Amino acid sequence: MTGTRLLEETSGARLTDAVRTVARVRNRGRRRSVLVALALLVCVCAMFAVSLSYGDMVMPLGKVVETLFGGGDGGSRFVVLELRLPRALLAVLVGIGFGLSGAVFQSVLRNPLASPDVIGISAGASAVAVTASLLFQVSGLALSGSALIGSVAAGAAIYLLAWRQGVVGQRLVLIGVGFGTGLSSVVWYVMARSDTADAQEAFLWLTGTLNGRSWGQVWPLLTALAVIVPLTVLAARALAPLQLGDDAAAGLGARVEPGRLALLGCATALAGVATAAAGPVNFVAFVAGPIARRLVPGQGAALPHAALTGALIVLVADFGAQHLLPSVQLPVGVVTSIIGAPYLLLLLARANRGGSGG
Repeated sequence: MTGTRLLEETSGARLTDAVRTVARVRNRGRRRSVLVALALLVCVCAMFAVSLSYGDMVMPLGKVVETLFGGGDGGSRFVVLELRLPRALLAVLVGIGFGLSGAVFQSVLRNPLASPDVIGISAGASAVAVTASLLFQVSGLALSGSALIGSVAAGAAIYLLAWRQGVVGQRLVLIGVGFGTGLSSVVWYVMARSDTADAQEAFLWLTGTLNGRSWGQVWPLLTALAVIVPLTVLAARALAPLQLGDDAAAGLGARVEPGRLALLGCATALAGVATAAAGPVNFVAFVAGPIARRLVPGQGAALPHAALTGALIVLVADFGAQHLLPSVQLPVGVVTSIIGAPYLLLLLARANRGGSGG
């Protein structure tokens, strides 16, 4: 009896130590997650302040703050409130939309290539928006609405084509890439048949740009994100079991297909409204999620971190687009492509070295 009791006490002590170790690791992970989120937020705020201060007319930060709170002269108010503030806010909102969308797609489909600009979601928005603009002279909010409709329609079509008693991430990505290529052909066909000046303007939008953006693009995007982001947070409750695989998720009692469909729908809408505001800014959705997950390893999809990373990427890229070349404002999509293209090549090279590249 004494030996049995001693064995039970030893087993209980080991179990207690294991529980304490797991709790300690979890607490350390949570602390790191909070600290990284705060650091990203500080970086976003700092870059936002730099965007408001620096330009053809350099303004001290104190004067910027004074202008934001109703002070300053007429020139300062025009530069800060009408030119720089809406552009910087739009950069943050677009980055949040693309970053969060890419992280959800990659986590749900468990594939690093599954971002809206790779699997055809952005191509759907571009095809419908360019067709509406060049063939039917649609503009303003109607043009933004057409881009949103295009992304949702493309997402639904890709999902249905990939459906085989469920959706497998690899199949959806391959179908999305092919579908997006076909939609890109539609875009270039419409542009080839259009007036040169109109086609040139459409081409700038297709690159992804914040040039010339104003409050007219900020408020619709802010309103849309105020609705879609909370819905994404609610849908993300199903994300943890889905990342374990369909069988494991079903064994845990999760509703696999409804949960996946809700997450993909939210991610598609996020990409659609961001594309509607600034065009298909390439590679932001593609790189934001992986960067965020590397910053907080072991924290799952890291959706808040991906959103902040996306905002920081777009802010930095737009600042570079405005000031890298003297007297030239590049589209922000040019700079994000410079960042994202090498990452895509690195990812493909790693996949080939690992024997999964095809």
